[in-house]
Amino acid sequence: MTQPIFLIGPRACGKTTVGEGLAQATGFEFVDTDRWLRQHRGMTVAEIVEKEGWEGFRQRESDALQAVTAPETVIATGGGMVLSEANRQFMHERGVVIYLCAPAQVLAARLAAVPEQGQRPTLTGKTIVDEVEDVLAARETLYRAAAHHVVDATGSRDEIVAQLLTALHLAQAS
Repeated sequence: MTQPIFLIGPRACGKTTVGEGLAQATGFEFVDTDRWLRQHRGMTVAEIVEKEGWEGFRQRESDALQAVTAPETVIATGGGMVLSEANRQFMHERGVVIYLCAPAQVLAARLAAVPEQGQRPTLTGKTIVDEVEDVLAARETLYRAAAHHVVDATGSRDEIVAQLLTALHLAQAS
C-alpha cells in the first residue's frame, strides 16, 4: 500500500502520537497539518484564528491538507478538518481515512493533563469537558462518514498502532 493514511478525530484523540508510531511501523513519512501550518505560516493556530478568524484558519487548514498529501505519508489532520465536505471527499478519494475514536471524558482528561502552549482557542467558551462533549457530538457523524475505518483510541499508542496495522492489512487483503 502506498496511499496516504489520514488520521481524523477530535483534539486529544492521539492523531499526532499514534501517527508518528504508525509512520515508524510502516516506514511512511509523517506530517501533522497543524505543525505544517505553524512552520509555513510562522504562527500558532491561535494566532492564525486571531488574525484571520475561524474561516481564514479553515481555508489555511484545507490548503495544508492538499499540500502535504503524498504517497506513503501518514497525515494527522486538525480536529475540524472534516467540517469541510471538500476535505472529507478529498481524503476519502485519495487515501485511507481512519477515525481515532475516544469518549469525550477521555479526550477532556488528556487535554487537561497536557495543556498545549498555543492551543487552539476555545470554540464555545465552555469548560474543557463541556466543549469536548459539544464538539464531539457535533462532529461524530462527520468523522464516521469520512472514515474507511474506525479505531478505538483509548488504549496505549502501541495498542492503537497495532489496531491500525491490522485494519490496514485487512484493507489490503480485500
